[in-house]
Amino acid sequence: VGGGWFLARTPGHVGEWLALTGEVLGADDAIAVGLADLRVAAADVPALMARLAEASPADGDDVLELIGAAAQPAGAGTLVAQREAVDLHFSHADLNAIVASLAADEREFARRTLAALHKRSPLMMAVTLEQVRRARAMTLADDLRMERDLVRHCFHLRPGTASETVEGIRALAVDKDHHPRWNPSHVEDVTPAMVAAFFVSPWPAHVHPLRALA
Repeated sequence: VGGGWFLARTPGHVGEWLALTGEVLGADDAIAVGLADLRVAAADVPALMARLAEASPADGDDVLELIGAAAQPAGAGTLVAQREAVDLHFSHADLNAIVASLAADEREFARRTLAALHKRSPLMMAVTLEQVRRARAMTLADDLRMERDLVRHCFHLRPGTASETVEGIRALAVDKDHHPRWNPSHVEDVTPAMVAAFFVSPWPAHVHPLRALA
């Protein structure tokens, strides 16, 4: 639903880092990288919702003004201290090079990040990396069409239990053994052809489900 488009527009190589690791940002960091505009304390949300319900905003600007009045100043966050390492490692040309760069770095950020990547599907990490990088040169409409294609391929390119998506769901939510059996199981075994197949649209342009988006 456009996640790749938004991640592709974060500064530096933050988008690749977030997409591959699944790292969760706090409010301050989300604001710093352009993924959020304002922060409102949880305790203040009920009163804010009540004000919004009582108000008669004329347009979106009025809504933003109401929310802004309840917002707190953003803090420094924690990402600023990691940005150099994020850009150093996730600027590399492909997944193999990213993993190799992290493995050669003995700092805590690199060790923690590498451990997170080792839990992910090598194939889908490579696909996700390609998705974010393609999205940088796309309009939102084109990105949404690409992501629709990817969703289709996640379930049909490798049907049934052969799907990396299905295997991830099995390990996390069905059997809950947290031991997914990825195929391929190692980053170095992912080939460019495997990744490229996910970016071939299943539909001709004139019948694409999202062809009307502009």
